[in-house]
Amino acid sequence: MAETLEAYLAEGGKLTSPVHAPPRYRGELMRWMASFVDSELAGAAGFADLINAAPGLKARIAAARIVLEKTDHAERVLKLMGDFGADEARYAVHRPWAARGAREAELGPRRQGGDMRLSVFHYPLQGWTDAVTFNVLMGEAVGVQLEEYARVSYTPLAETLRAIAPRERRHAELGREGLRAIVSDEAGRAEAMASVAYWRPRVAESFGLEGSGRFEGLQRLGLRHRRNEDLLNDWRRRVDAVLADLKLA
Repeated sequence: MAETLEAYLAEGGKLTSPVHAPPRYRGELMRWMASFVDSELAGAAGFADLINAAPGLKARIAAARIVLEKTDHAERVLKLMGDFGADEARYAVHRPWAARGAREAELGPRRQGGDMRLSVFHYPLQGWTDAVTFNVLMGEAVGVQLEEYARVSYTPLAETLRAIAPRERRHAELGREGLRAIVSDEAGRAEAMASVAYWRPRVAESFGLEGSGRFEGLQRLGLRHRRNEDLLNDWRRRVDAVLADLKLA
């Protein structure tokens, strides 16, 4: 039997409430949940501005659905943060989620101040094709990352992410359907290829630094299982397959 809570977690143990969470565990878990919530809110806000740019009602409905469900996902995880003491009402409105930086910026994987969204959500979308292309590439990244974090040792978060995952997979499917329509003519294909070239390296940065020195500590707490570079390589394989299918590779 494990002698310490950390040993218990390292052996695959689970926590079901914040009560016994040690300070480092609490801090790391809150950090990841804040990043998820900020990224979902920022992603929804950025996509909302382009709903009316969608070519037709079906595409507008799909875009609106993505915005609605991403906002709902943020709320679900924010409720878990509330269990740890976060002010849920203030949190949801304390940043301008639609704000973006310069298109030509090179932000790398680092966070911007106290804003915990992934850096990729600081770049602006430019039109419908750009938004759909981003959704396809980021949708595959979200899929990989949810598979990792749905195994986290904090059971309420793991269960929440497992419930969210099917809807995020559907968002990625909607993106691929939209992109397939876009690349059906040469002008659309050229525009999509330019967006792939822009977004691919920036989405890749959302996996964080390769060889991160924090991994072993997070692994001992049951908060991580696979290294950043392994997740990144998984994403690259998936994206290569998607782009080949769309003849964008």
